[in-house]
Amino acid sequence: MKTTAKKPATALKQKAKRPRRGLGRLSLAIIVALFASSAAIRFGNGIGLAFAFGSDKAPSNALACANDPGTAALLSALQDREKKITEREGILADRTQALNLADKRIQERLAALVAAEDELSRTVAIADRAATDDVTRLVTVYENMKPKQAAPLFAAMSPEFAAGFLARMRPDAAAAVLANLDPTTAYSISAIMAGRNAGAPEK
Repeated sequence: MKTTAKKPATALKQKAKRPRRGLGRLSLAIIVALFASSAAIRFGNGIGLAFAFGSDKAPSNALACANDPGTAALLSALQDREKKITEREGILADRTQALNLADKRIQERLAALVAAEDELSRTVAIADRAATDDVTRLVTVYENMKPKQAAPLFAAMSPEFAAGFLARMRPDAAAAVLANLDPTTAYSISAIMAGRNAGAPEK
């Protein structure tokens, strides 16, 4: 009778112990999770406070987080990156300034070249007008000379040069000069004059 009475009591004790073990493990897991969450919150707050207050005014827990090796490495990496970005911005600013200066100098040189070209064009135009006036005066002189006096001058010229003068002269004056030239010279000058007018369009 006694033996049979003890067995139910032992079974009840074992059943009562099993829930306690499961509850202990659950409580331990909850405590570990709370500690991990608290550490993460402190770590995040420490970084934020370290940035907000600076190293001198930050609370002690912020300084502790800032002095953490991982946090210090992160801050150092961010500072290095910011320094590199600042250096790149400075380099870009210098390059932009140099490009603007070079562009300004190029514009000034172009303006100077345009002004020099305009001046050269005016000088050439003046020289052309002066040369044209000189040729016109010479043509007038040759026209007013006697053909026998003008013929030796044209004979001394190159055929191309003589043809240019004779083409500007009055036809009667040019014919009189050609008549007083050597036939070979007169033929050469006449051939050059005819060749110049060969490509002219017909009216």
